[in-house]
Amino acid sequence: MEFRPCIDIHNGKVKQIVGGSLKDVGNFVRENYVAEQDAAFFASLYRDEGIRGGHIILLNSAGSEYYRYTREQAVAALRAYPGGMQIGGGITAENAADFLEAGASHVIVTSYVFRDGHIDYQRLEKLVKAVGRDRLVLDLSCKKTADGYRIATDRWQRMTEEKVSEMLLERLAGYCDEFLVHAVDVEGRSGGIEEDLAGLLGQWSGRPVTYAGGVHSYEDLYLLKRLGRNRMNVTVGSSLDLFGGNLEWGKVLEICKKDL
Repeated sequence: MEFRPCIDIHNGKVKQIVGGSLKDVGNFVRENYVAEQDAAFFASLYRDEGIRGGHIILLNSAGSEYYRYTREQAVAALRAYPGGMQIGGGITAENAADFLEAGASHVIVTSYVFRDGHIDYQRLEKLVKAVGRDRLVLDLSCKKTADGYRIATDRWQRMTEEKVSEMLLERLAGYCDEFLVHAVDVEGRSGGIEEDLAGLLGQWSGRPVTYAGGVHSYEDLYLLKRLGRNRMNVTVGSSLDLFGGNLEWGKVLEICKKDL
């Protein structure tokens, strides 16, 4: 299990937020932590530790008055660690190359490849043609419903009809290099992981998968190692000491590297 760091940027600041609280109207979000350091600081920290594959997420929509500042922070982070981090948030077939040229190893995409609540395979193929399968990460962040975990798009504000399943992962594996899955209901709440979702993801081994959401203790990390069969990667945000939490990131790295 690899530790995959995160840099979430909102209104030009590095933040940890409560999942599902983001609103485009008024650029509102419930904040857990607002960093004094800029995004390039955290990217340099991860670079110096040799930690690859983390993600930078732009949390403002392209129409927001803060988007320019958020994008500037994101690009500065990419340039601080060229080839070391992935980037997501408003990525399309038209702008993806710009972020790759700025230093992203991969682009992370959700909303662009959905239309009317379902996967738009024409757009997905267009994206693959633009950047290549090996530089694309599909974000299947989801919320729990009565019939399973349904994918949420548009900064987790809109529910789709698509459910996370082994069948869906298998179907999409031919279009991407990795998957990123935030458990939106527990994201940023530091109250424990979504065990059912983690177990579902751990059953599948076709592509690397990174789980994010709810990790609040070292025991959670050991549980994820078991549920993910030590091959599912993990992101820890609000609970990490780098973002005001109580988990020492050095110890988190140590646990992630351990064998089962």
